[in-house]
Amino acid sequence: MFRRIGRDIQAVFDRDPAARSAIEVLLCYSGVHALIFHRVAHWLWGHGMHLMARCMSQTARRITGIEIHPAATLGEGVFIDHGMGVVIGETSEVGDNVTLYQGVTLGGTGKEKGKRHPTIGDNVVVGVGAKVLGNITVGDGAVIGGGAVVLKPVPADATAVGVPARVVRQHGRRIQPLEHGKLPDPYDEIVNALVQRIERLEGRLAEIEGRSHGSLPVGDSDPQC
Repeated sequence: MFRRIGRDIQAVFDRDPAARSAIEVLLCYSGVHALIFHRVAHWLWGHGMHLMARCMSQTARRITGIEIHPAATLGEGVFIDHGMGVVIGETSEVGDNVTLYQGVTLGGTGKEKGKRHPTIGDNVVVGVGAKVLGNITVGDGAVIGGGAVVLKPVPADATAVGVPARVVRQHGRRIQPLEHGKLPDPYDEIVNALVQRIERLEGRLAEIEGRSHGSLPVGDSDPQC
């Protein structure tokens, strides 16, 4: 537990250029506070002290604005940036070196029993306000765009954006984890493809019309003549 807390603190320095000192991270980063609370609550949950674990997780929620069920499994080096509004459900599994931005939800889709929350692989980035719902898997190294609603599995090293989210890139050019402005816009790509198709069709139509006009004999352009 203490080793994982140390990795969580180190993750802040690795991924947040604003971090200046360990004492600042310990005192001022709500994501770190929430993770420390969760590490203890998860230990209590694993030892059968469920009520105490739930009370601790609710205390952390009131203090940090981040709600993590004590039964959820979080790997090492997790970074919750700012974190207000982050919700991680009971059967969620989060891998190592995962980055979650504010407003992220790892939730369920209904009243199903058993495993009902997502499994997040290693080195995954989940953008601002994204919702990953249901018993689905997000593969290692995947990037979930801000505001996306993910309802289907996402392969490893893929980028998923939109509502509902769809994979728009896989095993392609590497997107740096914090550069959300470089995420592709699927709607923009569709509009551009339609514009190009219309331009080709208009060019083809103009070509056909030009040939039909050019084939008329001189003096026969007016059928009344």
